[in-house]
Amino acid sequence: MAEMIKGSQDQKNEQKEDYALQRVPKHWRMPWPSVTNVAIGVATAMVFMQMGSLMAIQFGSLNALIAEIYATVVAGFLGITIAYFAAKNGLNVNLMSRGAGFGFIGASITSFIYAINFIMYSAIEGSIMALAVYEYVKIVPLWTLMVFFGLAVVPLNWYGVKQLDTFQKYSLPVYLILLGAGIYLTATRDFENAAQWMTFLPQGQEVGGIGLVTCIGIINGLVGIMALLISDYARFIKPEQFKIGVFAVGFIPQLICFFLSGLLGIWFGVRYMTDNPGVYFVTAMGAWGALFAILTQLRINVTNLYSGSMSLANFFARIFHFTPGRVFWVVATAVIAIVCMLAGALDYIGPLLTFQGVFLFAWASILVTDLIIIKKWLKLGQLHIEHRRGFLPEWNPVGVISIIIASIVGTMLASGTFGPMLAGLAALIAGVLASAISIFIAITTKGKTYITFRQQQDIDTSGHVNMYNENVHSCGSCGGEFISEDMLHCPFSQRDICSQCCAAESECQAMCKSEENTAEITA
Repeated sequence: MAEMIKGSQDQKNEQKEDYALQRVPKHWRMPWPSVTNVAIGVATAMVFMQMGSLMAIQFGSLNALIAEIYATVVAGFLGITIAYFAAKNGLNVNLMSRGAGFGFIGASITSFIYAINFIMYSAIEGSIMALAVYEYVKIVPLWTLMVFFGLAVVPLNWYGVKQLDTFQKYSLPVYLILLGAGIYLTATRDFENAAQWMTFLPQGQEVGGIGLVTCIGIINGLVGIMALLISDYARFIKPEQFKIGVFAVGFIPQLICFFLSGLLGIWFGVRYMTDNPGVYFVTAMGAWGALFAILTQLRINVTNLYSGSMSLANFFARIFHFTPGRVFWVVATAVIAIVCMLAGALDYIGPLLTFQGVFLFAWASILVTDLIIIKKWLKLGQLHIEHRRGFLPEWNPVGVISIIIASIVGTMLASGTFGPMLAGLAALIAGVLASAISIFIAITTKGKTYITFRQQQDIDTSGHVNMYNENVHSCGSCGGEFISEDMLHCPFSQRDICSQCCAAESECQAMCKSEENTAEITA
């Protein structure tokens, strides 16, 4: 009985923490349909329809469609590549970045900006829900609705990705029914531009040229983030379902969010001549349209909160050695998002998408370049993906210098200072530049910046088999049980500890990585 109670308590702790700072062990992996289901919750956000409508109305339907196809292909390639390594190693991009060009502290740059993006998105989606309800219930103050919707997603995040799977699974049929109703009611109404929705072209625009490049620039703001956040869920794919799981999780959400939702956005936008999905669904269905808007925003916002909490947990573990647990960061992310809502986050969506498109595209480019070209082809640095602090340099110039230079150049181009053509291609240029710089630095340094004086070694304890038939070891600091890939010997405390306790240690001064201690550790 005691073992059963302990097993139940351990499982609840696993659900809450969801391996935010560690590899996902095999027993915690999920069937690929469940993982794909969670990722599709992101893909059904209204912002993807909105981008299709926006591009079609301003630059023409064909330009918008070509941009959506471009985004599907590029995000699909990046998504499948990142999903492959995430599923293979049980790590998300925050943890992978440590060993894929950035170093233990260097990766905090990406985690911090990544977290800000998700906090801002949480605020934006929450604001949309609050405004939708406020239109019908003006007796309730807007700020009250913002606080309510900001906190409403916290309970849905309490037990991690398995709880998200349950919510997305049961909300999907309702989403599809309401979406179908909106399409049907719109299709049965007369609109001036209904017949030429695929050929609609505003006066003064042409197919191709600056209009197409501008559309590509707009959609690039979402390509990088969709490719990267896939890793938060792909790391849960069961090893025996690896191939189908990587394809499904890496590509299907990209196909839905860019091509299918984008196409629907063009279809709706040209008819209603507005780029706001909330407007055309409420116009078509009334209060049911408002309910649909709220549901879609809830489906995306639970994932925003999840990814934001993961990024904050990683950032504070590296910089401040502060590891209070993932649930703490779920609440913190929600509170910060509420503050941003009350401060008017919707007013800053333009600059946010511009910088996000450049930075995240560059980050995704560096990761894919490091994992495929530097590690696989050039055989430089550590050939495996390391996430444990004890085996990583604090800073790795390969990723850090590349992303700083590429982000500065890309942001300058995106500002329009050098013309609309370069502005539209800013994120793509930043991605290519980041890739080239990272390869150059890795070759120039011969991969030495990936390696510390400390060599890989077996931990002292032999471990034992747990209830899932996995060989695990007890952490000498927190007492938890972890797989070998998440353990290392600590010369400072003279015991074997888990990677999370290693990250939280603030007094050791990383002595295990200094040259004078190498012999002692590896002896």
